Amino acid sequence: MDAVQAVSATPSVTPAASEAATASAVSSDFETFLKMLTVQLQNQDPLNPIESSDYAVQLATFSGVEQQVRTNTLLESLASQFGSMGMSQLAGWVGMEARAAGPAIFEGSPITVVPQITAGADGAIMNVRDANGAIVQSFEIAATEDPLEWAGVDASGTPYPSGTYRFEIESYSGEELIGTQAGEVYSRIVEARESGARTLLILESGAEVTADDISALRDI
Repeated sequence: MDAVQAVSATPSVTPAASEAATASAVSSDFETFLKMLTVQLQNQDPLNPIESSDYAVQLATFSGVEQQVRTNTLLESLASQFGSMGMSQLAGWVGMEARAAGPAIFEGSPITVVPQITAGADGAIMNVRDANGAIVQSFEIAATEDPLEWAGVDASGTPYPSGTYRFEIESYSGEELIGTQAGEVYSRIVEARESGARTLLILESGAEVTADDISALRDI
């Protein structure tokens, strides 16, 4: 089985290799395999010849390696096509508003917040935190995930300073706190880029989210 092991150790084809280069590499490997098989036949012990079934196993193994190389190349090609298509589609998202858990920029206009309520809750409180993480406002809300508008003013009607704010939802069952989750807000997408195997969307608030983190889109 040494011949098979030697063939299997051939470096795998990189994603950048063309189909022609792959075919050439497989052909070269096959020629190497035949040469090694010939040498194996020439140097076998006449008193203890190698069984024909052993050759069949070696040939079948090499065939499997050859098919795997071709399969890997095809999969890499498909992945590249899907990745390009996905980025092309995401390019249309830039400029739209995405709804995701994260901060929002307040500039005097009300901010739409979609509360995330823990199952089993019968009451909820929304805490509004500034860029430093300090709670600037806290009030009761219905234990539903219906969107609500945060006006951005205090109890006296004075507007809060422009800046970045986060919305934290505390869910209660009776008097017991059973969960705390970030509220979802709409924020404009300013950039889409690839990062390894992920596609990152950059929001105007500076937050980075993946496409999977977005629960809704809307036109500005």
